[in-house]
Amino acid sequence: VQLQASGGGLVQAGGSLSLSCAADRRAFSASPLGWFRQAPGKAREFVAAVSWSGDRTYYADSVKGRFTISRDNTVSVFLQMDSLKPEDSAIYYCAARVGPFSGNYYNAAWVNYWGQGTLVTVSS
Repeated sequence: VQLQASGGGLVQAGGSLSLSCAADRRAFSASPLGWFRQAPGKAREFVAAVSWSGDRTYYADSVKGRFTISRDNTVSVFLQMDSLKPEDSAIYYCAARVGPFSGNYYNAAWVNYWGQGTLVTVSS
């Protein structure tokens, strides 16, 4: 069972990056998918999530209006990041839930599968 993230890199403030996460279709076709990030010395934090059907999305206040999460029918999840700021620098992890869950998406309680992370660095 795999979540394979890619697309990180170095970008100047104000620029854009697009992250992708390829999920094992057999395991995650009915799963909500999302992104978290962790900056050095800080706790991992929620960034965005999308429902299994793709019709509902959730964003942290810090990225709302700048980041867009989406998924396709190959069970990949994408994070389009625009107007990047230096404080967006972090390792970004894709996340998934297999099995029932009740609660909100704004913390990591819903996650039971993590990808390996991809580094995003935004220079000022």
